Parts: sequence; C-alpha cells; structure tokens
Amino acid sequence: MKFKKACLAAASFIVAGTAIATTACSSSTNSGKLVVSTFGLSTKQMRSDVLDPYAKKNIVKVSTQFGDSSTRLTQIEHNPNSTVDVIELAQNNAITGSKKKLFKKLDFSKIKNFKYLSSDQQKLAKQTNTVPYTVNSLGIIYNPKKVQIKDWNDLWSKKLKGKIAVPDFATTFGPAMLYVAGDHANVDVTKDDGKAAFQAMKQLKPNVVKTYAQSSDLSNMFKTGEITVAVVGDYAVGMLKATNPSLKYMVPASGTYANYDNIAILKNSKNADAAYKYIDFRLSKENQKKVAGAKSLNNAPVNSQVELSPAEATNKTYGDIAKRAKTIDFFYVNSHMSSWISQWNKIMNQ
Repeated sequence: MKFKKACLAAASFIVAGTAIATTACSSSTNSGKLVVSTFGLSTKQMRSDVLDPYAKKNIVKVSTQFGDSSTRLTQIEHNPNSTVDVIELAQNNAITGSKKKLFKKLDFSKIKNFKYLSSDQQKLAKQTNTVPYTVNSLGIIYNPKKVQIKDWNDLWSKKLKGKIAVPDFATTFGPAMLYVAGDHANVDVTKDDGKAAFQAMKQLKPNVVKTYAQSSDLSNMFKTGEITVAVVGDYAVGMLKATNPSLKYMVPASGTYANYDNIAILKNSKNADAAYKYIDFRLSKENQKKVAGAKSLNNAPVNSQVELSPAEATNKTYGDIAKRAKTIDFFYVNSHMSSWISQWNKIMNQ
C-alpha cells in the first residue's frame, strides 16, 4: 500500500498549559493511531522530522501533546483515563514514572534497533521499562562581549551579580545544577545529602536573576541584557543562538553531567503495536541521523551505527564531550526530590 500524501498538522490548541496537535494522515485506510506526549521545545522540527515521517511510513494517525517533562508526567499520573500511548521524558521523570508503575513492561524483542544501544543504555532501559533515544548534557552559554567563561567556578564570580540564569530544580537539568554546586564545594552530593551543594547554591544566589523552567525564556533575557550567562542543556543551544547569534556555548574541560531522554509506553495504551514501531523508528539509524542536525532537534544519537562529523557533533553530547560527561544517580536524586525541592525553593525562589 502506498501512502500518497504527507501528514499535515491539522489542528492545534492549548489544554492545561500544554499544546495538543493532530497529525492527520491522508490515507483512505489508516492502520492505526497513536498519541505521543513529548517536549515542547522545537515543536515544528519534531513534527516535520519525527512525527510526520513516522506517520507516513506506518500509516498511523498521530496526535501529540507538547509540554515540559515533569508537567506531562504529573498529568499522566493523575489521569488514569489518559489517551496517551507513548511518552518522552527526561531521565529522572522516566525513573519516577517507572517506580509508580505507569508504564507497560516492554518486550525488547519488538524493538529491532534496541541492539544498537550500549550495554549501559540497555541496562537503563531494562531497569525502567523506558528506552533512551538521545543523550544531552549541561553547559554554559554566555555573551562573550560582556564576559569570558572558562570553568563552572566562574559562575560564582562577584562580577556576575544579578546576571545569571540557572535551570529550576524541577526541570531536566535542575539536579545537574546541584551536582555542579557540589563540585564547587568539593563534596559529592551523595556523600552529605547535598548539604555542601546547597550551601554553594546559597553563595551563588546573588548572581542568579532567574531560575527558569523553559529554555525559551532565556532568548529575550539575553536580548535585553537582563542576563549575560545561562546554564543550559545542549539541546537548547541552537534555539538560543538562532535568536542571539553572538552567544557562545562551552562545556568546561572539567566535565559535565549527562541526561538521557527516554520513551515509555503507557500501561493503559490501546495502541501498543504502533507504540513499539514508534520507539523503533526513533532509534533507527536514519531518524537518529536526521534529528542530530543543527536545524532539526540537535539530538545526539544513541544508535551506535550513527557517526557524526565534527561539524555535526557541535553542541552535542558526542565524542570528547560524551567522554567527559558524568552520570547523575537519579535513583538517589529522586529519593531526595521532595526535600531538595523544598530546600531549593527556600534558597533560590524566595
């Protein structure tokens, strides 16, 4: 059966702060449907480079929910009648969802590209019933006309008073920011329950003008000069440079912290076959190469068959940056999450 027309975004609207869009497939015989919950960054590229090609290849009608990772997970948790089939989440949220038994137990034999993941990635998948599809890490983006940054410790400089934005703790890289603070204090957060790290955040507080929930919030802040430095995930670099071309991004030689974005099939999904095909499509060599593009989603590949040129690897957790990316113990972090959010808010958001 030939699929004659590409899938088009037919409608979009806002529900409970998240965007919902439908990709309507122009085929006389749709073989299925799928509801995908995913990140709200680069939605245009997500549709054109992932959702539409998947729908076209599999003759599936795709509906999409866009929003930040933690909010979408919370919505799923509190709505047992949710129609979402597959959800894409930051690693800490994937672990939380797995612990709360929100996901279907995966049959990895149905994902042919699973074999191209590393042993550590496969282990994470089997521990959580979620499949890593990209890896990202933390870095520093700044205005080189106003400041020079060489290391994480530079963030604590008095010259940056009221000029920095950092990710809020409840976001993808909030815990990584606490790990950075622990490094500044020379105490691993897992050794003292984060006490030294929170003390370092208290010392950093005068420099922080905003703890942000959405990377897109930073564009105007750089434009107006409200901030000159921000700690960001590498997936946001392309978007920020598109609106502020003079910005410079760097990952300190001392290292960074990595995060996987993972896909899970919801326990109550009625479209499991289409969901497995979606996961396999996300892991395919062809799509992993496509979304790695700077003009696409800037997603670093996890499929070991994908190779990137130095130019293609720019601003990604790949090659040398991947080698010096440290892991975050999200099982430990999540066990402290409630207490740490409370401490964070008292220090950073009051």
